[in-house]
Amino acid sequence: MSRIIEIIQRLVGDFGVDRPLLLGLAILAILPFLATVFARQGIPAIALAPRDGISRTVNLVLRLAGSVAILAIVLGLSGLHRREQMVARQGTGAHLVLLLDRSSSMDNSFADRAPSGDQEAKSVVAKRLLDDFVARRARDRIGVAAFSTSPMPVLPLTDHHEVVRAAIAAIDRPGLAFTDVGRGLALALSSFADDEDEASRAILLVSDGAALIDRKVQEALRDAVARTPVHLYWLFLRSRGAKGIFEEPPPGENTPQANPERHLHLFFQSLGVPYRAFEATSPQAVEQAIAEIDRQETRPLTYFERVPRRDLARPAFVVATVATALLLLAKLAERKLARPVPTVAAARQEPALRRAA
Repeated sequence: MSRIIEIIQRLVGDFGVDRPLLLGLAILAILPFLATVFARQGIPAIALAPRDGISRTVNLVLRLAGSVAILAIVLGLSGLHRREQMVARQGTGAHLVLLLDRSSSMDNSFADRAPSGDQEAKSVVAKRLLDDFVARRARDRIGVAAFSTSPMPVLPLTDHHEVVRAAIAAIDRPGLAFTDVGRGLALALSSFADDEDEASRAILLVSDGAALIDRKVQEALRDAVARTPVHLYWLFLRSRGAKGIFEEPPPGENTPQANPERHLHLFFQSLGVPYRAFEATSPQAVEQAIAEIDRQETRPLTYFERVPRRDLARPAFVVATVATALLLLAKLAERKLARPVPTVAAARQEPALRRAA
């Protein structure tokens, strides 16, 4: 019984009215069961006649139609509506933070010089492809962070993708000189601090280089990923002629100072979280890497969709119109049961007609 009451309260709680005082007129809905719009006629007793189930059903339907018409008009005048609500949906996706390198080197092409002719800056390529990436991830919650000399929070996790795409559109603005990827990653991890959903969490780092990460920052990052496990992707936009992150350097060059990108890659591998790096040396390679990341992050996801208020006054008036039309048709189809009684003039004319015949 309590379960039934809970369900009823939940259903009623989704609806509201703008003028609740008018609901008092709903008591008029009992009038069709107390009176009728159809003519009553005196007829002999029908005790010997069989029960007419069809007539009883028609009578009940017409009375119910009258009650429905009155009740629907009252609800329409009261401003019936369904309240705005959040509805849980099931889909596939993840909670993502886009961590974008805003150092000045991102303004160069993959040839590591100012773009010319049909060449594009690495930041322009990243902007175009990330915009397409977000457009395909309709169910994701996405945040945006950036870094250069210092970390820059841009956008917290949100499901408003038009805002995310606007933030991505700004990444090709002129950048600054340095690359502090360590503190940028710490900022990206902090974006999940208030995220209590049981969804896949991932950070997509888009950068064309790296710098040394202070040992204290390294320990802070290890502690952060231990508390907030994430999937980490690094899209390394490698300039032509630059050292790769997968190549084993000569013994004399295998130092963080000489090869910071490779040592950043090794540090990410040591964090103990799912990690994958993509090395891209052209716009086509960037596109392929982003497509692979898109395929990787497709896990079951529970998300909430905001359903706006819906006005139900018009549907209520439609129901009232249909019910009233049914009563009108029944009234027009009404016929008297008694035969018409001849008038005096007709009675006098009848013998004359017989003589004439």
